[in-house]
This record gives sequence, structure tokens and C-alpha cells, in this order.
Amino acid sequence: MKHYKKTDQSLWSGRTSSDQLYLHEKIRCIDLENHVFSSNNSKSFGLLGYACDEGVDRNQGRIGAAAGPDAIRKMLSSLSNHFKNETHIIDAGSITCDDNDLEKTQQITSQSIQKLLQHKVFPIVLGGGHDLAYAHYMGIKKQFPNKTIGVINLDAHFDLRKVIDKGTSGTPFYQISQEDDTFSYLCLGIQKASNNKELYKTADDFGVQYLENDKFTIQNKDNVQQIVLDFIAGVDLVYLTIDIDGFSSLYAPGVSASSPMGFSIDIALYTIQQICNANKLVSVDLVELNPTYDIDNTTARLAARLVYQILQQLEG
Repeated sequence: MKHYKKTDQSLWSGRTSSDQLYLHEKIRCIDLENHVFSSNNSKSFGLLGYACDEGVDRNQGRIGAAAGPDAIRKMLSSLSNHFKNETHIIDAGSITCDDNDLEKTQQITSQSIQKLLQHKVFPIVLGGGHDLAYAHYMGIKKQFPNKTIGVINLDAHFDLRKVIDKGTSGTPFYQISQEDDTFSYLCLGIQKASNNKELYKTADDFGVQYLENDKFTIQNKDNVQQIVLDFIAGVDLVYLTIDIDGFSSLYAPGVSASSPMGFSIDIALYTIQQICNANKLVSVDLVELNPTYDIDNTTARLAARLVYQILQQLEG
């Protein structure tokens, strides 16, 4: 199928062992289009790539995020495998955008996420631009049409720009708000310098909850925890999206829009732990990794470790 590519198993490589000591020895690549899922009660996770930066380009950002999924895979590959034998982790391939048709790419992404959810596989989607969020949300909504879905976004930006002509990496949550009157959105790490007055007004008009980056700190963790848990209590399901450009460029230089004023790793990990432990999380993505601007794979390693932490938290 156009816009889809199965991951080559050889991408997952590293030290070898006789007892699956490394993650690349555990993960199996599947063809999502033709794979027959077995029914079992084991925990199952599916990595899905969103190899697309058309939305970033439309948003006048630095392109290169389309290479993000494979960069994360490579950094995950050599990590140690401490997961249970019965836990399944699959690589479901990548949705691509080679013809600038972002809307078709998003449609196929939504269908792919819904398919994973249908088969009780927890999706962890690797971006790619943040335009992924619109497709991701709609895939969850297709699977759970009668549930209220709360979006928690770790990000420097609201991404609530109004759609002028076509969607971009700056419009996904505005698009969601126009399609779902139960839209519920919490954004953590907002930077005032990166969001104009109109975006703040849009956020206020839509009842968006947010915490600016000077309050999204480990020193303020009790308040962060309360805000997160109160938000989760008000929805049926949670979709977590992590924009890597929300981190300080000290930790994440390789992103589409870097900033030295971003949040730190400790508060992000703490928040992710709270969300995972609340038992409402149904899907996760990480976006805006741009390997073109990375330094010694620093940002890709961060993204991979975030995926690893999420897997550990959810495996239980």
C-alpha cells in the first residue's frame, strides 16, 4: 500500500546473545497490512513510525523529522531487555508521506492506530511532525467513539493555530477541537515567547488547561501531579503526546524548533509516571525529533529512553 513501509528487521541490530539480552533481539517487525493478530492476554505494544514532516514544512519549520522514527529505533535497538518473556513488542512499520499528501498520510495513520487498538496492542507512535496528533486522536476516537479522550501534551507550543488552507504541524489541536465537542486538552511546558497572544486567546476560548514552563519543574512537582490527576479524573481515556522540542536544547538539540528555555528530563519522567499509573492511558506518541540537527544522537537517545520508560511503566 502506498504511504506504508514495513520496517526491515536488520534496522534492529546490536550485540547478540543467546537469551534475548538486548531489545533488538525481542522486537519483531510485522507487515501491519497483512499481519494476523493472535488473541492472547499478554501485554502487547506496537511501535509505529510516522515518517512525515510535510506539516512541519507547511508550518515554516526545519524539515528533517521524517527521519525521526528510524533514528529512535536505532537508539532503542541496543538497550538491555528486561521485559517479561510474555510481553510482546512489535514494530508495525511506518506511515510515509513521499508525495506531500499530508491528509492521506494522516488518514492511513488513523486507520493503522485504530487497527492496533482493535487488537489490544498499545500504540507508541514515533514522529515525525506534530501534525501526527490530529491523525492519532482521530484513530483513538474511531476505536472509542463513545469515550471522552483527554489529551496531555508535553510541549513548548499550544499547536492551536487556525487552519488557513491546509493543516500543519501547528494546527492539530485546533483541528481536533473542530471535530469533537468533548475536546479536553492539557498542555504542560508552554513557553510564552513561543506562543503569541492569539494562541493564548484560542486556548482560553477552548478551555485549554496549561502550565507554563517556569511552573513545569521538579520543584513544583506536587502541583504538577495534582493538575495532571485532576485532569485525568475528568476523562475516560488519556492520549499522551510528547513533543521533544519542549525539552531544553541542553537535552534535545535535534528538534524542529529548539529552545534553551525548555523543561528538564526529571519533571517529564515524573509526569509520565503519574500518567501511566493512572490506568487510563491508551496511546502515546513522540514527535518533532529532527536527526539533521542532532548532536551525537543526543536527542534520539532521549526519545528512545522515554519510549523505554513508558514500556517499563505500562508493562507493570
